[in-house]
Amino acid sequence: MSKVVIPIARSERHAPLPPLASPVVPGRLADTFARPLHDLRISVTDRCNFRCVYCMPKEVFDADYAFLPQGELLSFEEIVRLARIFRGHGMAKIRLTGGEPLLRHGIEKLVAMLAAAIPDVDLTLTTNGSALKAKAKALRDAGLKRVTVSLDSLDEATFRKMNDVDFPAARVLEAIDAAAAAGLGPVKVNMVVKRGVNDAEIVDMARRFRGTGHIVRFIEFMDVGSTNHWRMDDVIASAEVIRRIHAAFPLEPVDPNYGGEVAERWRYKDGQGEVGVISSVTEAFCSTCTRARLSTDGALYTCLFAQKGFDLKTLLRGGASDSAISEAIAAVWQRREDRYSQIRTEETAKARKVEMSYIGG
Repeated sequence: MSKVVIPIARSERHAPLPPLASPVVPGRLADTFARPLHDLRISVTDRCNFRCVYCMPKEVFDADYAFLPQGELLSFEEIVRLARIFRGHGMAKIRLTGGEPLLRHGIEKLVAMLAAAIPDVDLTLTTNGSALKAKAKALRDAGLKRVTVSLDSLDEATFRKMNDVDFPAARVLEAIDAAAAAGLGPVKVNMVVKRGVNDAEIVDMARRFRGTGHIVRFIEFMDVGSTNHWRMDDVIASAEVIRRIHAAFPLEPVDPNYGGEVAERWRYKDGQGEVGVISSVTEAFCSTCTRARLSTDGALYTCLFAQKGFDLKTLLRGGASDSAISEAIAAVWQRREDRYSQIRTEETAKARKVEMSYIGG
């Protein structure tokens, strides 16, 4: 039996806020490698109704697992306040994540609040699709621009095994159609590829969404958190993914939409759309990473593979001014030197890290 690894205790997740390295220049924040702050991923809940084996395995996240109590979650007002402060540092894109963000009660209200407060920001959301069909129109009406939907297999048996709660792939496909009909397109479909589990479906997944206007993104199985039993042997390199698809449907590379975009884009030569690959393991993109992550309980993380975050919630609830919070964010980002994927080894991969369900993917 595989050894169960307990996630990092909440008391161990936060590091002290560092002092400011230099005066803050609005809109021009950069880290130690001159990487700007462009994307903010906001985890609105640590709960999820799936138990995907690469993210929230049942042997850890079981019926007795203690999720965050409601009082520890950032309120919608606190989230919006922080988002506006991040906007002052040049942040241009927000992605709402979880856990499963559609489990957060009143999520449509948060979308509306963010859309009203910072209308010039690209506002998106990632979901497992389980509640999307019912909420797609309300989310679009509230101001959400696009959605990304996780779908790791088209085969019912494989998909049910991977989400480990017997949820049918057919219902996720219905949710994708509903999102497109509501105007939340182009819909991006994320497939985490794991050797021997679902890699035989790479071409089938590409074929299913060719010509639909949706964009499939194939993600290398990553060593996020400490509970998914990651092994390098389970990784299918993105280069292999592209080789397989290209053999069936010829591809050509496409320039990124913006600097720091993590997905490498490819389009079908016959004009039937595009696919993307996210290659955090075999082709590290740390040098251009522009993402910050705000955890469910208000900590700032500067890397998906981080061990600690920086507590902003205490500032929020302790009466700190917007200026003081802005300086705290700047102090963290200016000292950022994360490049985990570039220096990954078998040993660092085994290190205890914050779970992806806590800070978003």
